[in-house]
Amino acid sequence: MKKTTLSACILTCFLSVAGSSQAQVNWPEITSQHKPWSRWWWEGSAVKNQELRKALETYQKAGLGGLEIVPIYGVKGYEKDFLPYLSPQWMGALTYTLQEAKRLNLGIDMSQGSGWPFGGPWVSEKDAAKTVYHQTYELKEGQRLSEKVLYSVPGFVRTANPTKLDLSQVKAPLSANTNLQELALDQIQYPTQLKAQRLVARNQRGTTLDLTRKIDASGTLNWQAPAGNWKLLALFEGMHGKMVERAAPGGEGYAIDHFSKAATDRYLSHFDQAFKGYTLNGLRAMFNDSYEVDDARGQSNWTPEFFAEFRKRRGYALEEHLFDLLEKGENQLGVLYDYRLTISELLQENYTAAWRKWANQRGYPIRNQSHGSPANILDLYATSDIPETEGRDIFRFKFASSAAHVTGKTLVSCEAATWLNEHFVSTLGDVKRATDLYFLGGVNHLFYHGIEYSPSTDPWPGWLFYAAVHFQPTNPFWHHFPTLNQYIARSQSFLQQGRANNDVLLYYPLADKYNEPGRELLQHFDGMEKGFKGTVFEASAEEMQAKGYAFDYISDKQILTLQTQQNQLLSKGGRYQTLVLPAVRYLPLATQKALLQLVHNGATVIFYKNRPERVPGLSQHESQQKAFDEGFAALQWSKSETGQQAVWGKGRVLLGNDLSKLLEQARVRREAMVAEGIQFSRRIIGPKTLYFILNTNKKAWEGWLPLSTKAASVALYDAYTGDKGLARLQNGNVWVQLAAGASLILETAPTQRTGTPFPYYKTAGAKIALQGPWKVHFMEGGPNLPAELELTTLKPWTEINQPELQEFSGLARYQTTFTKPEGPAKRWLLQLGKLYGSAEVLVNGTSVGTLLEDEQQVVLDERWLKASNTLEIKVANGMANRIISLDRQGGTYKKFYNTNFPARLKENVGKDGLFTAKDWKPLPSGLEGEITIQPIE
Repeated sequence: MKKTTLSACILTCFLSVAGSSQAQVNWPEITSQHKPWSRWWWEGSAVKNQELRKALETYQKAGLGGLEIVPIYGVKGYEKDFLPYLSPQWMGALTYTLQEAKRLNLGIDMSQGSGWPFGGPWVSEKDAAKTVYHQTYELKEGQRLSEKVLYSVPGFVRTANPTKLDLSQVKAPLSANTNLQELALDQIQYPTQLKAQRLVARNQRGTTLDLTRKIDASGTLNWQAPAGNWKLLALFEGMHGKMVERAAPGGEGYAIDHFSKAATDRYLSHFDQAFKGYTLNGLRAMFNDSYEVDDARGQSNWTPEFFAEFRKRRGYALEEHLFDLLEKGENQLGVLYDYRLTISELLQENYTAAWRKWANQRGYPIRNQSHGSPANILDLYATSDIPETEGRDIFRFKFASSAAHVTGKTLVSCEAATWLNEHFVSTLGDVKRATDLYFLGGVNHLFYHGIEYSPSTDPWPGWLFYAAVHFQPTNPFWHHFPTLNQYIARSQSFLQQGRANNDVLLYYPLADKYNEPGRELLQHFDGMEKGFKGTVFEASAEEMQAKGYAFDYISDKQILTLQTQQNQLLSKGGRYQTLVLPAVRYLPLATQKALLQLVHNGATVIFYKNRPERVPGLSQHESQQKAFDEGFAALQWSKSETGQQAVWGKGRVLLGNDLSKLLEQARVRREAMVAEGIQFSRRIIGPKTLYFILNTNKKAWEGWLPLSTKAASVALYDAYTGDKGLARLQNGNVWVQLAAGASLILETAPTQRTGTPFPYYKTAGAKIALQGPWKVHFMEGGPNLPAELELTTLKPWTEINQPELQEFSGLARYQTTFTKPEGPAKRWLLQLGKLYGSAEVLVNGTSVGTLLEDEQQVVLDERWLKASNTLEIKVANGMANRIISLDRQGGTYKKFYNTNFPARLKENVGKDGLFTAKDWKPLPSGLEGEITIQPIE
């Protein structure tokens, strides 16, 4: 592969007018679904129609495609404007919003709860999240238990903010409290005594007796120990006490029991009552935030029907094995696996599937964040209509996107840019870099996190959310926000088409994790970090990503749905060349049988490092293990170039210690471009293959890019500039030029196409420095508008020792004149020095491009230039410098109930436990260094 590093000839981040359109090489028509959406917090639901209308028009003008309404805690001082969640007044605001959104062609989703997780004041203790406790007692022959079989819950309360709260300050029952916004409860358990749900006794020979019915109403055990030494174990069911986090007025209450279908149904029926009589046309989807029940004391690990559900699903009585589950008995791992598997199934069926059925019957798909659940999150995502991820790790994103790809779902959404950095620090360039990672990870429906509804009359900075980048109209970067939104819309207009085109299925080894004992009964899963850090599963994903193998994760249940066709693995959503089991020890018998059948029909399966050895669980373990061993005994192994190989029917099983060589032996294609620091995601759209490629290097890259896809022609699309055209091809390689951090969309076709070539460039002369002087005019912002400056050398305005400059957040215009360079060039490359913020470039009054980060540059066309030219660069910084000033003056923008406004980083925590920037130095703002133009051809 030939590679040339460009010093000046950097394409794909040049900002220029797109070439003339071709019928065959055109951008898709942009729809509201292609555009980025945003989470839209209604604090206190203190919304008013006139302000809603104004806000929606502002968002639409900025290029958003839709909003997701999330009512949360209120703002102090606005209590009289609070609309209780789901009240007639609240429903009126919702219907008005839907009408206005329809007028503006904006989509609307709705969080089906106030804050998260699902819960509220209509959730009774019966339907609330449960936990279990246990106690043990010892008796010898002839003894009776002197103490009552009761469990004393001492009670406690946790709040969402640093304010100390004593349990005595909270009335019982919960509904008796009229100040729940002020209390900001996160979890509460009232003092109580619990009666035993089960009491079992076991002697030294393993004989187990159920003594539950021998406990009277007072808790006295009417039983005398027979011969031998006996250990008694009592299990108690109690309230977990988890509350809805960040709840809105009228939404405060207990989180639901996610394992109970009855609790889910009763929760959802409340919405039927609230929606009755209202027309909700334009409401697209219902949303659930991440599970987040157990970010609390103890675990929500039980449901009243658990014993019956366990017996029905596992085929034996859990009551007889409580010692194994809770006291590390001889069958601990088997029972623990069965317990965790049952919890997973209950969460999928009684919550996720039940909710989806309810929503679908009423015409709404569900968007669901499954991560953080004590369950198989691949199956939970697959049960959702639109799986949603979050974070900054591509291997985390792939849990949501894999479930969508395997099961044939079109959209994969993400909660984008949550806590991207400390408050007020993130730039639009930071958000773009995060966005590109989402696209690499299979996301194609982006939701910013997020925008606060804020009345226009509220003093700057307005209402804010505690864990956000602050995509607010009061943020100076809002001036350039439409440029980022246009980039995302163009990208997603392609990425929402067709289906993913990945080749490898990587088995999700959850049975291995379920067989790991721990301090707690449940494990929670979220990407690699929770559960799979340092495992061969994680290492396999990292190796395939680094070496250019496109892959998806797959669960046991999803394997059962696969078919074999033409030696490929066929799922509802795609075709795959192989399936990899990464150092798996435990494998369910049903999964083994399915894999062997797939191999017999022509598939290739890879055992990386070792063959699975055991079936998990206690249920029918001996017979299942025997069948398991017999299944593998039928394979006849022989040596191969990578280890061992077993031919079975029309297919084969490969076993070895080198994953890359095993994939090569399985004839899995790879994209060699990754060796050059170019990462990709790939889709199929009819006969065409689509690549989203990203230069992850810190320098520009230019060269012949190899593609694994054979193509007669390739169209290039630059989603940032809008440029498009036919690429140069040579021996199946495509000529590509990428700035650092830049992306391109490549559309391959099996046929020749005619049309305008993609506008490649190369430098045709030396750089010319623009000498200035520069006039700097502060256009809008605050707290005050500084006086105009004149600079001979560009430097951040914050380096000038004037308080009004150092505390300024807003928009400033740099202006100078320059003479059109002599020579035959018809285009020039304009390059800034250092950009602190984002900037729009204008030449002679014409806007020629907007820059979100340093590496981007602007192409100047000769038709914009005259003999003498005026150059304007409108730079927006962030909110930070004005916030520094506000914090030093004791400003009152941190005025929220509940968690209020915490810091992300501990060094920014003030004496009140909240965020403060009073000790910050001003963040550099403006331009620094030389601005040059350079002829190109």
